[in-house]
Amino acid sequence: MSEPLVLIPGFGCDARVFTRQVEVLSRRVPVTILPAASGERIEEIASAALPHLPSRFALAGQGFGGMVAMEIVRRAADRVQRLALLATTPLPDTPAEAAAREPRVVALRGGRMEDAISGEIPASALAPGATRTVCHAQLMTMARDLGKDALLRQIRALQRRKDQQAALRKARVPVLVLAGAHDTLVPEKRQRFLAELVPHGQLEMIEDAGHLPSIETPDAVTDALSDWLEAPLILR
Repeated sequence: MSEPLVLIPGFGCDARVFTRQVEVLSRRVPVTILPAASGERIEEIASAALPHLPSRFALAGQGFGGMVAMEIVRRAADRVQRLALLATTPLPDTPAEAAAREPRVVALRGGRMEDAISGEIPASALAPGATRTVCHAQLMTMARDLGKDALLRQIRALQRRKDQQAALRKARVPVLVLAGAHDTLVPEKRQRFLAELVPHGQLEMIEDAGHLPSIETPDAVTDALSDWLEAPLILR
């Protein structure tokens, strides 16, 4: 394991969503957290990030961050040495899904931030049990700190994102798909589809997690990412 690691947080999240992973993995490799709310299109975010990233790197993205990661792969496949996708999908919004996000835009503009955040990632998308309330509260804190304008940009980017299936079919790197068994936003069927889409995809289901596995089950995600970073590279 030698390449630097780039982590991209999901909707409403900042570096705190990867706290445990950074704590452990940064002991062995340089870790960069890429901000994921700098544009109203996924393409803008990826384009702005690439000049600041290492020449070669391992890339992991969660949710919205996974969509940015896929766009980075599409633009600079030769620089990405391995890819991990957590709770994400390569598919674009359907017209119905894009329309369903509009009430969240209205809520944000009306100052009802918690309604907007819960609309995008409801507590029910997390694993049931004692940690659900705590993890959703962490999401709320991160989202409030990011602010209304950043969340609006992320929602617009979600609505406008492209289909990434073609880019992933060409990926010739180790690809880890990490999925929470209780994720209702990106359910297991979609995660299996994603893993089967890429030539070297591996699906790992985390039974006690939902849509935010890096904070719901931080040690399980850290262990999975550690094994992924240690996996042999694939000759292209």
